[in-house]
Amino acid sequence: MARVVVTKEGLDKLRDELHRLETEERPAVSAAIAHARSLGDLSENAEYHAAKEKQARVEAKIRRLQEDIASADVIEQSQVARGVAAFGRTVKVKDLGGGGEETYTLVGQHEADFDSGKISVESPIGKGLLGKKPGDKVEIQVPAGTIKYKVISIT
Repeated sequence: MARVVVTKEGLDKLRDELHRLETEERPAVSAAIAHARSLGDLSENAEYHAAKEKQARVEAKIRRLQEDIASADVIEQSQVARGVAAFGRTVKVKDLGGGGEETYTLVGQHEADFDSGKISVESPIGKGLLGKKPGDKVEIQVPAGTIKYKVISIT
């Protein structure tokens, strides 16, 4: 089982999502299946087949979350080196190609939300920034090409 790095808040969100799936989604899908069964012939019952497919997706997500929670490694900020880009740190960079500035918080894959500036340490940009210090320049290969950044600050 692969190690899943998360913050305490990230682990709490995983647990909340698991609880929601188990207590809301699973019973709703079971009720939909029971209703579809009551309609008769299951071989041509599109509602039944759709509910069974949704049940499979919900159960797969529940299993995945259970596995991720079981293998979660909560990283406390006190464990992370100061002054370098690392898990949980916020890194401000200058785009040397376009001149703009970006701010990224380095998080685990479950907490990543690009629109809020949270990027996974497993993403190309996250990997490229890990271990860097203010003043460092870095070239990062991304699907669209190469990004060149200068690290401005780390908090």
